[in-house]
Parts: sequence; structure tokens; C-alpha cells
Amino acid sequence: MRTKTPIAVPRLAVRAPDVVVEVVAGGRAKDDFIRFQLDHYAGDPNFVPPIIAERKDFLDFERNPFFKDARAQLYVARRQGRVVGRIAAIVDERYNRFHGTQDGFVGLFESQNDPGLAAALFDAALSWLRREGVKRCIGPVNVGFHHDAGIQVLGHERFPAMLMPYNPLWYGVLFEANGFQKLKDLYTYEVQAISGLPEKVRRLAERVKSSGQVTVRRLDVYRPEGDLLRMYSIFNTMMRPGFGFAPISNDEFMQIVNRLRPLVLLRPELSLIAEVDGEMVGFCITVPDIYPAQKEAGGKLFPFGLAKFLWKTRSITRLRGLLFGIKDGWRRRGIDALLAHETYKAALGLGYDAGELGWAMEDDTLVNRMLQTAGGKHVKTFRVYQRPL
Repeated sequence: MRTKTPIAVPRLAVRAPDVVVEVVAGGRAKDDFIRFQLDHYAGDPNFVPPIIAERKDFLDFERNPFFKDARAQLYVARRQGRVVGRIAAIVDERYNRFHGTQDGFVGLFESQNDPGLAAALFDAALSWLRREGVKRCIGPVNVGFHHDAGIQVLGHERFPAMLMPYNPLWYGVLFEANGFQKLKDLYTYEVQAISGLPEKVRRLAERVKSSGQVTVRRLDVYRPEGDLLRMYSIFNTMMRPGFGFAPISNDEFMQIVNRLRPLVLLRPELSLIAEVDGEMVGFCITVPDIYPAQKEAGGKLFPFGLAKFLWKTRSITRLRGLLFGIKDGWRRRGIDALLAHETYKAALGLGYDAGELGWAMEDDTLVNRMLQTAGGKHVKTFRVYQRPL
């Protein structure tokens, strides 16, 4: 008699007994939490140090508008008093309302290559999530999907793109050794200037442009509030329940915009709006990828970091496609091709040689096809995990 194959149950790593996990209440502990990355990635040529002051503001639960509808707990792990890992546990109520879930996130995860150490971090974070009524943990999410998410599992040989995760190769092993299983992969694509846009994209863009119905102009960077409010409206209508993004508050949207505004001002030719009879029907916001310049700053803007940063921006040759949207009712009309074509022409004229686009969910056939049609090559994969609680 044949027996049924039992369902595989993930083997869990044993918590390291010499690791102490502490709640981060503020002050020096929060400083240790933020600065751990600098020691952890020391000597890694692809690591881009965060700007410490920006990270302090980001993790200020009183000032960051994300936390008006979310709550979080930070932890650091120590061995003999020395920080060896960190993690955040997050509950985003807006996300759960929109998707109809009882999910929580783990994020901002960093750890030495030790499954037992990772187990100690996960134990603390997941225990807090359970007390908050969470039924499933998703991660890493840092701290919401509109910031960055996932563990990089493909493309480590390439320099990181701005506002995308970067991590050691072993992080996926640490998650899987602690009961996490793949939920979804996220893809980014690279477009090379030398390759040009595919002919069918160029023809479609020229046909839409010659119709005279759609006009393309720059985002108004001097009086941007009107454009930004319309972009915000389109952005939120693009959200679909199921996975990933959820609508964000106007305060959160403006926080993101204010963070990106200096980059838009650096190259306003690359932030484009599509209109029909004065109505915004699409937008494509592309900015110089400042990560090489941020790396030069070394995590500090003063006293010398800002000068190093500004000097390095003079030699940036890569772009980052950050925000793209087409209004409901105007999709599949070639507006995406027109925005891609106009952005490509502007980038080429400014001397940029490549750009990274995305992310796109692995099963989002429409978006992946659009990026591939625009000449994009899949170059990096970021994996999001889940674990029932």
C-alpha cells in the first residue's frame, strides 16, 4: 500500500543562546540600530551607506507620516555587548484594510551569517506581531511597499540602484532557515541607451504624438502642487487589492515627493506629464541615480560629505525610473510608449547611457511585457517571503 507524501514542514533554526535581543527605545540604541549597517558592510564595494540624518528622520515615529496609520517595534541583537543584527516588526493598518488581511511585516533586517542569530531576531519580531493580532508575516518590507521590499537574490554583481534593497547573498538562506517561504519575486529591468528603443515602440509613440490628442510636457517644478495632487490621485487609483502597494496618505505622498524633489530639479527634462485637453492622463518620473554620489558621502553630509556628493553627481551616467502611471480609462492607448520615447530622447540628449526600471511583480504580465517591449532586460530579482503565525 502506497502512503501519501507528507507535507514538508520547514525546519527552524535553533536560537543562538549567546545572543541578547533588545528593544530599541530611542537614544543610543536607535543610533546603534541605524549605524550597524556601516560596520556590517564595511569593505563591500557595492554597499551604499545611508545618510544617517535621513534615516533618523525616517525612523522617527512621531514625524514620519507613515506611522500615523502604522506601528512598529525595532530590535537590535548583541553578542558580548556588540551589535550583530537588527530587525523591525511593522503593522500597517491601511495595508490590511485595503487588502483585507491580518498581515504584519518584518523589515530593516540585517544579520551576520548565522541562522541562530537570525532566529533570535525573528523570535522577538514575530512574538510582537502575534501580540498585535497578526496572522501572517511578510518580509522584508522596509517599512512599507512604497519604500522598498524584498531580498536581492539575483544581480549582486551589479551596483545597487537607488531606493532598491541590497544585501549579502546569504540573507535568503537565513529567512528560509527560519520557516519563511517564497511569496513573490519582484523584477527590475535595465535599458541601455546604445540599444535604443524597439522600432515598434518608436512607431507607436510617433503615431500617438502625431494624432495631436496627447501632449507631453515637463512636470512644473516651480509650482508643482497642482501636478502633484493629480499624480497622487492617479497613483492611488492604480492600486489593486491582493499584494504589494496600498493607497497612501497625501502626507506620505508629499514626504516622498519632497525627498525626490532635488533630483527632479537636477534634471527636470526627465520628469514628464501626458495630458489630453488639459487633463493629466499619465506621468513618468525619471531621475539621475545618485547612489554613486551617495556612496562618496559615506553616510554623512557634513563637514565634507556634501561636497563629495555634489562633485560626484557631475559624472553620473545612469538613471532610475521611479514613478510611472497611466490613468484608468487611458491605458492601452500608446501613452506609455509616448512617455517612454520622450524620456529616452531626453536622456540620450543629456548623455545618460543606461537606466534601471521597476520593480514589477513576477506575475504581472502586463507590466513585465511593457518593460520588455520598451527594451528592458531583466537584471535583478528581489524575493519577498511569508510565514504563517
